[in-house]
Amino acid sequence: MSAAIQTDIPARLDALPWSRWHTKIVTALGITWVLDGLEVTLAGAVGAALRDPRALNLSDSQVGFSATCYLLGAVVGALFFGYATDRHGRKKLFFLTLALYVAATAATALAWNADAYFLFRALTGAGIGGEYAAINSAIDELIPARLRGQVDLTINATFWIGAALGSGATIVLLNPAVLPVGLGWRFAFGIGALLGAGILFLRRAVPESPRWLVIHGRKPEADAIVAGIETRVEGEPDREDAFAKTTIYPRKSTPLREVARTMFVEHRRRSVLGLTLMAAQAFFYNAIFFTYALVLSEFYKVPAGKVSEYLFPFALGNVLGPVLLGRLFDSVGRKPMIVTTYALSGVLLAGTGFLFAHGMLTAMTQSVAWTVIFFVASCAASSAYLTVSEVFPLETRALAISAFYATGTLVGGVAAPYLFGYLIGTGSKTNLLWGYLTGAALMLVAAGAEAWLGVKAERQSLESIATPLSSRTG
Repeated sequence: MSAAIQTDIPARLDALPWSRWHTKIVTALGITWVLDGLEVTLAGAVGAALRDPRALNLSDSQVGFSATCYLLGAVVGALFFGYATDRHGRKKLFFLTLALYVAATAATALAWNADAYFLFRALTGAGIGGEYAAINSAIDELIPARLRGQVDLTINATFWIGAALGSGATIVLLNPAVLPVGLGWRFAFGIGALLGAGILFLRRAVPESPRWLVIHGRKPEADAIVAGIETRVEGEPDREDAFAKTTIYPRKSTPLREVARTMFVEHRRRSVLGLTLMAAQAFFYNAIFFTYALVLSEFYKVPAGKVSEYLFPFALGNVLGPVLLGRLFDSVGRKPMIVTTYALSGVLLAGTGFLFAHGMLTAMTQSVAWTVIFFVASCAASSAYLTVSEVFPLETRALAISAFYATGTLVGGVAAPYLFGYLIGTGSKTNLLWGYLTGAALMLVAAGAEAWLGVKAERQSLESIATPLSSRTG
């Protein structure tokens, strides 16, 4: 057993005033959500185009299945890379997962038939799934505690910047007057590969998590990183206990048996909460966004080349939800805000579903309704990732994120695109309404789970929310 060490690194990181250094690091890491938004939007926007015989000639169900392949890949990637992130460090993995994303997205642009397209979508998802674990861990461990909620939600909102970029690009690329139908969708995916390659260079300046280094007995490296950060930051620490000590018994790794006991015995209530929040938002989001192009083209007869015009302002509007409401998650508190955003999202989706089923919406008003819904729902979804990233001990953080992301995606996300693709294929608005009501009910269940099991995490250090396992063994 390693000898105990005393460290003030967590407190020093939490006490730092916000600086340009934080902005640079958050930008280099948080751009992952831009990539995910880009991917989801491209997949949704090109769905209608891929049904054309001049493209890949996919059926409605195959378009939905391709989204399922992407999500299954994300599940496998999250679990594999999440465990590796806790074991080998945040920095190594957020380079590896991004490299996989870039290669797989480039391959998607070159897919020659449906099977190749399905395979490359799965590999792209694996890269993005791995990114979630590595990036969420690194960001939370570097952001000052008093700002963690607002910053996390704002970062997650950049998903919609990616969505806006994707929709804006496809307005041009999927226009047959600009590019042939069989070529435009390939250029669309090429955008993602180019963007990802550029991000690889941005991440060179991102350090390893000092908290992770201390846990693994590399205190001198952690001290050097934090000291370097402090020299770049102007101003005094914001807390009187900025240099409080934490006791750590360094370890090289954490056995999976201990991880399982921590998550499913000691913190089983938090595990139930994390699974419920993740599953509900996964079904809610994936049901809508992987099939929105099909809804517009099937029920409102919007041409494939015009679909992105409806998403573009909608995606931009969704950025505003977390940006405008995010600070309330640190001031008002996690529980009241999570309950409110989940419940309101469910009610709004159910109401919109009834209007849709009774023929009371047009393509434009349908898009407006989705914009209002996801102004709120984007906060709810972001808060799910925030919750699972801060309520478990540091030694299990990345694996916990990946486990609940993967399980939530399996339960709520993988089946949703295929199910909604099938419902849309029936041509029945009533059938699709039942799908929307299912998504609404799941969000209401999640709101109840937060009210019952929610954790007071606002303005608290990660170590006080969940004591590191290495602080409890001597």
